Amino acid sequence: MDQLKQYWVAQRLDKDLGDPWTPENVMSFKQVVDIDETEEFPHSEIEWLYNWKLQHYYVPAECGGEFTSFEEFLAFVRVLCRRDQTIGIAFTTLFWSFITWMAGNDEQKRQLAQYIKNENGAMCLGYCEKEHGSDLVGGDLTAKKVPGGYLLNGEKWPINRATISGISYILAKTDPEGGPKCLTLFMVDKSKLDPDQYYNLPKILTHGIRASDMSGIGFKDCFIPDSMRIREEGDGLEFTLKGFQVTRTFCAAFSLGAADTALRTTLNFAVKRVVYGKKVIDIPQPRKTLVDAFLDILICDCETIGAARGFHVIPEQFSVWASVTKYFVTTQIETMINSVYTVLGSRFYMREEHDWGIFQKVLRDNSIISMFDGSTVVNLHALMLQFRQLTKQRARRKPEAMVNLQKRLKGIFSLEQPLPPFEGQTLELFGRGMDDPLQGLEIALQQLEALKETANLDEEVLEKLMVLGSLVLEELNAHDELIANSKFEYGHDQSPELFEVAKKYCNLHAAACCLQMWLYNRTILGDFFAKGEWLVLSLHRLLRTMRPLPYSISDEYVENTAQELLKLYKEDKLFSIVPFQLLDFGQKKFVSVYFTLN
Repeated sequence: MDQLKQYWVAQRLDKDLGDPWTPENVMSFKQVVDIDETEEFPHSEIEWLYNWKLQHYYVPAECGGEFTSFEEFLAFVRVLCRRDQTIGIAFTTLFWSFITWMAGNDEQKRQLAQYIKNENGAMCLGYCEKEHGSDLVGGDLTAKKVPGGYLLNGEKWPINRATISGISYILAKTDPEGGPKCLTLFMVDKSKLDPDQYYNLPKILTHGIRASDMSGIGFKDCFIPDSMRIREEGDGLEFTLKGFQVTRTFCAAFSLGAADTALRTTLNFAVKRVVYGKKVIDIPQPRKTLVDAFLDILICDCETIGAARGFHVIPEQFSVWASVTKYFVTTQIETMINSVYTVLGSRFYMREEHDWGIFQKVLRDNSIISMFDGSTVVNLHALMLQFRQLTKQRARRKPEAMVNLQKRLKGIFSLEQPLPPFEGQTLELFGRGMDDPLQGLEIALQQLEALKETANLDEEVLEKLMVLGSLVLEELNAHDELIANSKFEYGHDQSPELFEVAKKYCNLHAAACCLQMWLYNRTILGDFFAKGEWLVLSLHRLLRTMRPLPYSISDEYVENTAQELLKLYKEDKLFSIVPFQLLDFGQKKFVSVYFTLN
């Protein structure tokens, strides 16, 4: 695992930030809770990240930056958000620069790279409006063509980092007649505007991420030059939706960072708290709750890391995969955090009693992630509109196409495989019926069968994986039959039942990603990963949401997974399928009584 260079930036960032349990350290849990209480934007912490040169990793290498892969990006945003989602999200508004890297001209790219790297620049995204929400085409902000540029009129709201940013990506209506080509996207540099022609809206008081700059921006006959337009008039909706494919996927990094802290601080309590003559961690029900939370993280890891790599291998399929990841990971982690607070008891609700109240802050902050860049309903709707093509494509797949599919699967899921550069221009608005992780299920089952002869695996584990894998394929076939015989049409008036079908599809997708990730990385991610017991539990956990199955499949597997969780906790390693070292070993001052006595 040490050879996985794509995780080195994340490790270095976490170590340089220092122990989050030491109050004096930058972005310690005490400090971020104190910032949250004041609701003041974290200027000094953001400046620390700029001084560390983290902004360079948001600029592609071909534009003079350090960004090399989405897998690397996912990892460092994740460790940033394990410290604080507010700061992680605020800094990662830089990620909207990918609209320019994907669709901007050479001069726009040059200027933006200079702005980010050398001027500590930040940007925000103005797509939504107060009266229209996610109905982007229905927006009222207009851009009227005049000689040399446009006049902007209207407001965008809500926007994260709207006031404290220099560049705003603004989606404006250039054709008053409406329709899919009525919108144009602009990269608006506020430093070049007449300050009398634009204004910032007041800060919005929010339930979570309280210290964020959540506000808006308005324009009144504001002149912007043609040079601020992205591509051509009418291209705005296309590049907005393609941009969402990237940003929706990486909302998962925000969630996974929060999940690590929620589970870690709960373990801090569970390994020390004694009730009924036992430590909480040694009582069966809370122990199983914590194991299930760990499994949720591992499942979401497989989905998200696979997606991060998939952007480089099959970007044309991300109209499907981005919607799946955004829905599944953010809601799964939200549910997971809401489950583990039962282990903390009343302390989950107290703002100072346990670890400075970091759990309660995580609980508040994380509740917004599933709404970012398209709500759960928006993402499920975007997915279900592609069901017919997905079903037709699987029905007519040919044996000769399976060879190329297997090559793509290896490129996506084998963490040792080098990734090709990301080519944003190959993103598609519709995936043309392709979804490799699920279309590769038959290949995965054949690979499992082959392991009987070639791998040093426990026979019982392998047998259970084959049975569970076959059940995933069975559920996928049932899904295809349901869609093939359904009467749904395109549009927004879809039935509630179809939304439930879409949720089930996301679970199947996650199961396929778990299976593929294990098959291609058994020999490089450590003994716990290789044994596959966690995979048995994970597939079983996903399948029992779809069909009657016993609650538990093996007490031995559960206990072995609990031991791995405690091992990673004791050694300060990330809760992940790639459990890299978070701090220099021995750096952490906190020593659990549990590990002192056991």
